Amino acid sequence: MKHKEILRKTAVGVLLALLTPLSSLMLGSCSDEPDAENFYTFTGKMMSDYLKSNPEYSEFTEIVDRAGLMDLLSTYGHYTCFVPSNDAINTYLKKRGLSSLDQLTNADCDTVARTHIVANMYTTMEMTQDRLATANLLGRYLATSSGFDNDSNAVVFLEGTAHIYYELKDDSVENGIMQPIDMVLEKSNSYITDLLRDNPKISTFYAALVATGVINEVMKVEDPEWQPKEHEKYYYKSHTWSEVGWVPDTKKYGYTFFIEPDSLLETKYGIAKGDLQALYKKACELYDPVYPEDVSAPGHSFDNLTDSVNPLHRFIQYHILNKTVAGSSDLTPMEVSIGVVQGAFGFDETLINPVDWHMTLLPHTMIKVEQLTVRSYQGEGTLRQRYVNRRYDSAYKIEGQHIDATIESDYVHDAINGHYFYVNDIVAFSDEVQNKVQNARIRMDFSTVFPEVVCNGLRFEGDPTQDDPAGTPDDSSTPKNGRNYYFPLGYLDGVSFTNCHVVLRRPHMNFWSWQGDEWNLFGDYDFTFRIPPIPYSGDWQVRLGFCAIETRGVMQAYFDGVPQGIPLDMTKYLDSDLYIGERFEFDETCAKYDAMSDEEKAEEQKLLRNLGAYRAPRSIFHFDQSNKNYFIGNNRTYRRIICQTYMDATKDHFVRLRVASDGKQGNNNEFMLDYLELVPKSVYGVDGDGKMEDDL
Repeated sequence: MKHKEILRKTAVGVLLALLTPLSSLMLGSCSDEPDAENFYTFTGKMMSDYLKSNPEYSEFTEIVDRAGLMDLLSTYGHYTCFVPSNDAINTYLKKRGLSSLDQLTNADCDTVARTHIVANMYTTMEMTQDRLATANLLGRYLATSSGFDNDSNAVVFLEGTAHIYYELKDDSVENGIMQPIDMVLEKSNSYITDLLRDNPKISTFYAALVATGVINEVMKVEDPEWQPKEHEKYYYKSHTWSEVGWVPDTKKYGYTFFIEPDSLLETKYGIAKGDLQALYKKACELYDPVYPEDVSAPGHSFDNLTDSVNPLHRFIQYHILNKTVAGSSDLTPMEVSIGVVQGAFGFDETLINPVDWHMTLLPHTMIKVEQLTVRSYQGEGTLRQRYVNRRYDSAYKIEGQHIDATIESDYVHDAINGHYFYVNDIVAFSDEVQNKVQNARIRMDFSTVFPEVVCNGLRFEGDPTQDDPAGTPDDSSTPKNGRNYYFPLGYLDGVSFTNCHVVLRRPHMNFWSWQGDEWNLFGDYDFTFRIPPIPYSGDWQVRLGFCAIETRGVMQAYFDGVPQGIPLDMTKYLDSDLYIGERFEFDETCAKYDAMSDEEKAEEQKLLRNLGAYRAPRSIFHFDQSNKNYFIGNNRTYRRIICQTYMDATKDHFVRLRVASDGKQGNNNEFMLDYLELVPKSVYGVDGDGKMEDDL
């Protein structure tokens, strides 16, 4: 078969799709193959038939057969198979110094075959992010990018090198989609530190990583003692849904790096390649104002780069997140294209930029990553691109650092325990970041509070457009719509509990849960978690966002061991006598709220704040195909103040949630955790007639 020559070049401004179909929403690590009892053989053409009937793929067919996966490709399922031609296989063999398939071991065949099979269906039009949303059968995510052939046809590249042939793409069979490609796909089995070492474009950063000893902090890959098969499925009822939860299949660790290339450091800051003395001086400029008490400490000097108070040590640590991502799209909330929503899940992108907050290896610090969507505050930024520590609004004009999502052919960015991105300026926890960028309301979905969720591909699991049957839950090994998870004691760092199950419910677009997912506690729970770090010491509020439902229970909150206020009753709506009664009206279109005058809104907010509560934010919603239902207009979705107190930014702080229900209230004392807010006094401490905290 004759294939067209492909000319690789950047496809700036070219969209491969107008829609992101629902299948692209099925995120998370791949599960094992379906149980044998769930197999269903179609009478139509299957992937196995496609491979066997096309002689140009005979060598890949043999590889799949030796891997023992042909039966899988002949049965029910939803797969994408990237099929390398015989020429591609022969090129791969020569690269390895082999002359025939017979020289590959069965283990080699298993690796090659599983690398090319994804347990979800993707057309080229759905490959719009910088990675596929579903991992392959090895649990690794395949990087995608766009380009053109010589006839100006838009094509998709995989892992920066292989391309899907334009004239052969999207060949549908009964159990999936076949995507013929020109090269064998290979995922690096190297550590992230090996990839950094082998890239000469970032040699200064790598040298500093080694010299400071931070390299020793990024070596973990997976917990060898984690045994998921030792844990039974957990059956529970949340509101009216009967569901089942699994423990995660893996307990992986990982790291994400934001790195300034050598060329940037030299051109913009005069730091020559490999000049650690100059980089140390720059780190002193950035970190001495933030940690003035350490300037005279012995560990501050250039001779003590491995010391925890050393500016260069801190500089390197702050470039690294304590979780791994497979692409830039994982750094901010999931983008969807469903009905009325074309963008980040649950965000009104005309009002706020989608934002996630991530903890770094520098103790007690976070990085803010946001996707630029609000045109009125675009500045020098590019719409839909992602930035580190950006704050461009009516108060400040801080552009932040652009995250480069480029997939390179010469250098690999994705390792078994990490991923790295280039940035266009220095990333640092500077005085400006501490006191301006992050001097703001910090809102975090609970799935980002615990790094293990992202590291193990558990965030945005399944298809949010589909609800499970109302009766018996789907407890097969590969449930059709995705899994819910529960976490045994010891799985989540900084978490302790007794007498309960801790459940993460997969996203549903129609749930009154921000970004569709939610956390539930069941039982006579006594649950404690470490809250994310605050940027500076001072007076802060801790708020919990949730949805009140009659099947839920009552909780007493503690902050650092001290009880806080009256118990939170999750059966009480915001228009109950406990709060504001029927004084104000609610509707999910926001028409009634938006019709209120600024003075009325301020009056209501002040009244609610005195009662320890706030309406939900104006900028978030859930949706169906045709309507956005805003949380601020619902009397069940609101925020409750857990505490308002002075916090030391140099210390860990903990929130404890203890059951206070009378007996087994509702569904086994069901308690919901949706999102967390950390709010400085500069935001919540508004006072005076007609003044209010912004409602976004």
